[in-house]
Amino acid sequence: MLPVTAPGREPSMRIQALFKAAVVMALATLASGTPAADIDREAVDFTAPENIRWVRNPTGTNEQAILYGDPSKPGPYVARIKWFPGNMSRPHFHQNDRFFAVISGTWWMGTGEKFDPASTVPAPAGSYVIHRAGKVHYDGAKDGEVVIQVWGMGPATAIPAEKRQEPPEAMKSRASEAQ
Repeated sequence: MLPVTAPGREPSMRIQALFKAAVVMALATLASGTPAADIDREAVDFTAPENIRWVRNPTGTNEQAILYGDPSKPGPYVARIKWFPGNMSRPHFHQNDRFFAVISGTWWMGTGEKFDPASTVPAPAGSYVIHRAGKVHYDGAKDGEVVIQVWGMGPATAIPAEKRQEPPEAMKSRASEAQ
């Protein structure tokens, strides 16, 4: 401890306690960081992660948080989508280009009208992805949760485009009916 009295004199207990309290307060201030300054929210705005409102979709496969705009209306929008493990979309396409950044996890993507999760390719965290307007694709999470951020021009629509193969029994049944 640093001396707080003249050499040869013992510091009083009260002075020692005050010194210790000052050191503890200084360390606590340093540990907590400096308080954020006020900013003009009309000039720059932000939402802290704990204030982002996630909404689960009706099927329970993912959650979405709208960060800007309204994807269901014309105009720009930004949203985050949290895919739960083991959930993927079926083949579909969008009317407008959509742009993505993979924030966390690995996002799996496939193309074409046939749903084949085994043929998907991974886009790890940090990846940038474009879904081109009118091009059929499917995507989602396999083993772990993934968070993506999407932006584009609304209305954001997903138009189903899957070609489903008929079960062999149905094909045999129709073949015998045609004879």
